[in-house]
Amino acid sequence: MRTAGLLGAAKAIVRETAHIMSFTAESLILFGATGDLAQRMLLPSLAALHGDGLLPNELRIVGTARSDLDDAAYRSFAREALEKHLPADRRDGVDAFLERLFYQPLDATTLDGYSELASKAERGSKGLAIFLSTAPSLFEPTIAGLTHAGLTDGNVRIGLEKPLGTDLESSREINDAVAAAFPEERIFRIDHYLGKETVQNLLALRFANILFEPVWNANYIENVQITVAETVGLESRVAYYDDSGALRDMVQNHMLQLLALVCMEPPTSFDATAVRDEKVKVLRALRKVDVAETVTGQYRAGAIGGQAVPGYDEELSKPSDTETFVAVKAHVDNWRWKGVPFYLRTGKRLPERVTEIVVQFRDVPFSIFASRGATTKPNRLVIGIQPEENIQLSLMAKLPGLDREGIRLRRVPLDIAMPDAFSGKERRIAYERLLLDLIEGDQTLFVRRDEVEAQWEWIDAIRAAWREAGREPKPYTAGSWGPSAAIALAERDGVSWHDE
Repeated sequence: MRTAGLLGAAKAIVRETAHIMSFTAESLILFGATGDLAQRMLLPSLAALHGDGLLPNELRIVGTARSDLDDAAYRSFAREALEKHLPADRRDGVDAFLERLFYQPLDATTLDGYSELASKAERGSKGLAIFLSTAPSLFEPTIAGLTHAGLTDGNVRIGLEKPLGTDLESSREINDAVAAAFPEERIFRIDHYLGKETVQNLLALRFANILFEPVWNANYIENVQITVAETVGLESRVAYYDDSGALRDMVQNHMLQLLALVCMEPPTSFDATAVRDEKVKVLRALRKVDVAETVTGQYRAGAIGGQAVPGYDEELSKPSDTETFVAVKAHVDNWRWKGVPFYLRTGKRLPERVTEIVVQFRDVPFSIFASRGATTKPNRLVIGIQPEENIQLSLMAKLPGLDREGIRLRRVPLDIAMPDAFSGKERRIAYERLLLDLIEGDQTLFVRRDEVEAQWEWIDAIRAAWREAGREPKPYTAGSWGPSAAIALAERDGVSWHDE
């Protein structure tokens, strides 16, 4: 009888846990509601979801920040942001959306004001979602304030915007603070790249098509390149970026997530646990990087798009040894990928804005056309993520002709680049999917704690190697593809960066 009672209690706990995890929030609190991210991404995303009828009818959105605003003033603030950042053809229903918005001024460093925030949210029986977009130093006091106001108990989930620390130790401190108030199944760590359609389509490309799986391994793939290039400089991120640098800003999160999606084994199902289990296996298989397989750089004055731009030190108004460019040759030491180099490259003030994954296949082992003067080139798969979302597969084909003087072959692209192939009728903001998943409780496209810590372990080892070697960034001219050493990093392996 005692065993039966324990089993019954356990089942009740499981049922209650499932209920907590499955709720759709009827209130959403946005911390950092007057910041740049809120203006450019969060408010436009929520307004677009509202216009498409995807938000719960009863959803109440409460913004909070230091700014001393009331509801009416915040709605005016939000309207200006939407007029600036939301495409005109997606502004249907903006007036009705603004009626969902409320505001509560708050100094996150004190407990004062959190009770008023709780009242403003009018948390109901269906639950609450919280989006935390604040400086890392505010995470712990914010969690303390939420706990004080009873905003962490029961059907409450929290979304965390990066950066989650500056290294493994600080990341653990943040995660420990959050974990003291929220279980892992109610913590949603955001990497907005995972909200991009083409990034999600990478999973469909790999696991919904039998064509690729037999050749998706070291036997057939020669190398993989992942590039995240920006034309902009510091813009409004001066303080954050100079403390961070390209390695921590881009490689630690976005680029390692892309690498994990490329390399992961097929999950048993498309759910949060199965997908993230396979990603973390890849991250743990990353080989410790030799300092000789890294390149760092910092841009100097040059030109972008024909316009003169200043160097990094000039923008910063002081000397700095922060890297604005990094290239890394990475290795995934497991059965599938042993021996395949992964070239990662990211930087600011590069010639064009592009994010892409290039899968370079091996050449045919023997060409029957060589005796007729034909030259083969390996197949290549290019997955474009931004600015355009597309997939291109290059194949070899014969040039038309009678071939009396030999056969000629050329590379022919199979290009899936139609405007609506991946974006639907309208181009969605990545945060639309992520905010909707936060409200509804789907963790599949969010990053688990063990993923974050595996990423930091690898990044910290690189930074330690730089310090030990006295590595300083090499200068490169704005508008170029980074230091010449980055070109050499690939070319000494007989590889050229994909700069077409």
